Amino acid sequence: MTWMHGVGCAAAVVAAGVLVAGCSGGGGGEKPGSAETTAGAAASSAAPSAPETSWEATLGQFPDTPAGRLDRTAQEKGWTVDGLYASASAYVADICESMGVQEGFGTDPGEWLATAQEPKGDEEAVLRAGMPSMCPKWWPVAKKALAGGFVRSYGDGTYTVKAKPQGDEEIAPGTYRVKDVKDCYWERTSKGGEILGNQFATAAQQITVTVRSTDGSFTARGCGQWRAVQ
Repeated sequence: MTWMHGVGCAAAVVAAGVLVAGCSGGGGGEKPGSAETTAGAAASSAAPSAPETSWEATLGQFPDTPAGRLDRTAQEKGWTVDGLYASASAYVADICESMGVQEGFGTDPGEWLATAQEPKGDEEAVLRAGMPSMCPKWWPVAKKALAGGFVRSYGDGTYTVKAKPQGDEEIAPGTYRVKDVKDCYWERTSKGGEILGNQFATAAQQITVTVRSTDGSFTARGCGQWRAVQ
């Protein structure tokens, strides 16, 4: 808009059709306080800026901590974990805490991780990426277990003797031991079902049994957890 020479402020307001604050009667040429300039500035200041929603902006939400770095990596890689967990770091934190709990119960944490949790795919990748920094105490145990290096234990039940066990009801030949038992019964049988050796112990500090490759099965009741003697 061009400032109207020799016309008062009221006339300028009428011509513009808008209210111009702070106008004065003198001068010539275009004024910074004109209706057009003021209206444009008001519209610019009133318009909210659009929130940043880009992937790069989202990455900035992760704190520079072991958990935050893991969650950022999980997002970059597209890793997902069990829906019970809000994030990759929450999953790792739960695994780390649970391994300590299992140790307190007398269960081998590595065996628990490998056989009870069986992490595969993305969950295994998340553990490998997060455990070294989030719980370095348990990472060596977990790393070994994820590679199949854990001590398998056997509770109550009857197990078929197999050179390379594939299921929960199979046991490999070897020497096994159980400690601090009461009312414990075990037996070894041939492939035809004949009892090759057995024992009932009312109480014992430890019992050691060797399961041979020629045996058909091994049975235990009330003994607790049998672990391979290394």
